[in-house]
Amino acid sequence: MLKQDTTFVSDDTHVSHLHHVSHLHKVKSTSADKTSITLADQILVQIQTSIIKGELPAGSKINEQALAEKYGISRGPTREALQTLERQRLVVRAPHVGARVAQLTVSELNDLYQLRSVLEGMACELAASRITLEQLAKLEDLLACQDAALAKGDTYFQEEGDVDFHYQIIQASGNKHLQETLVGGLYHLLRMYRYQCTNKNRPVKAIAEHRRIVEAIAQRDGELASLLMRRHIEQGRKNTELRLIELQANAAAKETLVNIS
Repeated sequence: MLKQDTTFVSDDTHVSHLHHVSHLHKVKSTSADKTSITLADQILVQIQTSIIKGELPAGSKINEQALAEKYGISRGPTREALQTLERQRLVVRAPHVGARVAQLTVSELNDLYQLRSVLEGMACELAASRITLEQLAKLEDLLACQDAALAKGDTYFQEEGDVDFHYQIIQASGNKHLQETLVGGLYHLLRMYRYQCTNKNRPVKAIAEHRRIVEAIAQRDGELASLLMRRHIEQGRKNTELRLIELQANAAAKETLVNIS
C-alpha cells in the first residue's frame, strides 16, 4: 500500500535494485564482492534520487571522485552506480566531456512519451486479458490511496503514485520484454521529467483517467483500456511539455539578467 513519501522511496529502491542487479556481471562469492555490490546499490539510489529531484542539476558535470568522497566510499562502487545510471539514461557520457546529468529537452520528452504511449497501450491490452484478481485488487487499492491523498492536498503522492500505477499495469501485462523496456529502460528518466516538470493542476484529472483505465481492464476490454491509456499519456505529455518550456524560458531570463548585471 502506497501512503507516504517514504514508501515511494522504498518502491523506487526496489525497482532500481532489480534493474541494477540484472545488469551486474557475474559475482564471485566473496565477502568483498558482496560488500561492493551493496555499496553500489546504495550509491545508485542516492545519486538517482538527487538527479530525479534536480538536486544534481540537469546538464551538470559529474565528478566521480567528488561523489565518492561525498558518500564516503571508494571509486569502484561509485563507478558501478554511474554505469547503471547511464543505462537508465539519467547520465550521459561524451568523449572529451565526461559524464553529465541528462538534459531535459522538449525533443526527447516527445520521443520518450511517443514510445511510452505505444508500449503502455500494449501493456493495457495484455493486462486486460492476463491480470489476476489479486493484481486488480492492488490497482483498486492504489486508486483509493491516490484519492485519499489528493483530498488532503498531497499532490506529491500523486506524482509518484502515477508512475507506480503504470508500473503495476506493466507488471500485470505478463510480458517480460515489455517490462524490461519500460521499467528497466525508461522508468527513471520518465520520473525525472515528471518530478521536475509536472503541472500541479494535473493530478485531479490524471487520477480520474486512471480510474477509467482500471475499469476497462476490469471489464477485460483491452482495446478500450489501450485507447484510454494512450489518451492519458498524451495529455500528460502536453502538460509536461508546457511546464518544461516554461521552466526553460524562466531559466533563460534569469541567465540574461545575470549577464546584464
